[in-house]
Amino acid sequence: MNLKFGKWLPDQPDTTGGVTIAKNVIPALQGYRGLQDLSQFSNAADARIRGIFAAKDSSGNPKIFASDVNKLYEFTKTSNNLTNISKSGNYTSLDDDDVWKFIDYSKFIIASSGNNNILQVYQNGISSLFADISGAPAAKHMAVVRDFVFTGNVKYGGTTYPNRLYWSALASHTGWTIGTDQSDIQDIFDMGDITGIVGGEYATILCERGIVRGSYVGTPLIFQFDKVQTGFGCNYPNSVANVGETVFYLSDDGFYQFDGQRSTPIGAEKVNRFFFDDFTIRNKGRMSTAVDPTEQIVVWSYTSGSSNDDTPDRLLIYNYAIDQWSYAELDCQMISSFMTINYTLEELDFISSNLDALPASLDSSIYIGGQFIFGGAKDNKIHTFSGDNKTALIETSDLDTGQGNSSIITNVIPYLEIVGGTTPNVTAQISSRSRQVDSDSFGTASSLNADGYCNVRSNQGRYHKIRLNVSGTWKYISGIEVEAKTTGRR
Repeated sequence: MNLKFGKWLPDQPDTTGGVTIAKNVIPALQGYRGLQDLSQFSNAADARIRGIFAAKDSSGNPKIFASDVNKLYEFTKTSNNLTNISKSGNYTSLDDDDVWKFIDYSKFIIASSGNNNILQVYQNGISSLFADISGAPAAKHMAVVRDFVFTGNVKYGGTTYPNRLYWSALASHTGWTIGTDQSDIQDIFDMGDITGIVGGEYATILCERGIVRGSYVGTPLIFQFDKVQTGFGCNYPNSVANVGETVFYLSDDGFYQFDGQRSTPIGAEKVNRFFFDDFTIRNKGRMSTAVDPTEQIVVWSYTSGSSNDDTPDRLLIYNYAIDQWSYAELDCQMISSFMTINYTLEELDFISSNLDALPASLDSSIYIGGQFIFGGAKDNKIHTFSGDNKTALIETSDLDTGQGNSSIITNVIPYLEIVGGTTPNVTAQISSRSRQVDSDSFGTASSLNADGYCNVRSNQGRYHKIRLNVSGTWKYISGIEVEAKTTGRR
């Protein structure tokens, strides 16, 4: 019996023909790929990291920035330290649910941190410290829309405006006089707080109860705002990420993607119930979301009910190219995509004097400047997903190998593509039941032998599940071949 691994659909019964567990893997068109573990990239910040960003300076050299509750940092490759480049005196501490957000505005790095600090600016490659942008608001959300710095859910003049947009003067990050040089404000009524802004040629403004599109029309209106979605929106501010004009977000009833005109559910009857049963909502401010464009995935990091503290410990992974899901168990403070800095061979000594101790192989993109890379933060340090593969676990749905009769399984042959001739560690376990109402009980794990199969002997049963554990270096796992013997009706 040949079985190709199907979709992971935890919201559906075990008889759907997919897989019931797809842990520590990335969905592929045929099966699943390995998910690399986090590998330390920097030394520690002074507190939990709340933002990571990268941009090229005026000389074309990539720079990496990070932040915590009251400081902004730059990564220093000669020491691997996160060097404090905050304004003098640092910042008023962020509220528990707030994070730092960054934009690259023509080589000026602009940072926002919620309603406790006004916008900060750093001229990339020239400045030594961040500084206040005089006259600018404090803002929870920020993006570049055409030639404007766009902010939302703002505070200025001592007053907080959760539903207000406030944008800068045309082609200026320093002009914030309302009514001058096209700088202006706009309130979004009847949609609750602004929970996210995605920039580009137009603004996509996510609110608690809807989505608004902001289009530049010039004077006197400057921007026209159209309510393109009403009734539901995004109530999780840190759940927003985008690929071009496609915006991914979490609503009160699950995961969606928005194409500029309408939202399409991507988690309904697939993972929404699994997520909300697993998610610790009191820690929704610890959620983070990022896109890995090289893998074509968007990932949500969150705190599950299994976490021993408030640290996020679960990743929910969506391959937007093939509309498939998986998940991972991973402790991290946040996830982020950013840009690598460049190292010469001699500069690798800054990381480690021992080539075998480098956090990734020499041909890894993390040593090539200007490459987008997927990573995050753990233990107050920047990490990249460049370590060894995490131990994968894939479990099949119920298999009726006896076609209505009882049977036993004797061999499991995994369809596994390896890398560099190195054989990974593979084990198989079987759970056999006579009735689907009976509980699963997996037997002893059997290792892959020299002949390429796992020699198992299951209990007699009509329904069998097969659990594969895969560790080490590997590329794809697409399915299994099962050898079974029919034993009769009972």
